Amino acid sequence: MPSSPASPFEVRAQWAEHNPGLDTSPMELVGLLKHASALLNQAVEPLYAGAPLTAPEVDLLILLRHATDPVIARRLAERLGLSRAGVSKTLAKLENRGFITRIPNPADRRAALVTITETGAEAVDQLFPRQLAAEVELLAGLGEDREWVLKALGRLVEAMESRA
Repeated sequence: MPSSPASPFEVRAQWAEHNPGLDTSPMELVGLLKHASALLNQAVEPLYAGAPLTAPEVDLLILLRHATDPVIARRLAERLGLSRAGVSKTLAKLENRGFITRIPNPADRRAALVTITETGAEAVDQLFPRQLAAEVELLAGLGEDREWVLKALGRLVEAMESRA
């Protein structure tokens, strides 16, 4: 019978024993963040089975959905914390399927202005409320701790942004 994986605390202790000079302090926090992210993905993933868009494509289209002006890809990449190349590839796929349009930026020929199409807006309007409902359900157990968690995560992001 296979054994279960070691807890983040056990793994940290094993590394500390194996290499006493190694700073293992991030392991617990990063492990919990990765686990929370995996649980979020598991909750949302079934919503996109057979859908016309993937979850990452919806994340990108959400930024465009209520934008009052066209957006350049670099800004989308910055906002999503993704590479420009990855965003560019996703935009090309979305454009080919009619979810966005890209036109040359008159102020900078190297950049295109990105706008969501009516088809893209309709798809987001159908999928995103379902995603939010799944997220509401997943986070419902926080109860009164919700505000504390938000403040703690906000502080974590601030600390990480100052070092990034």
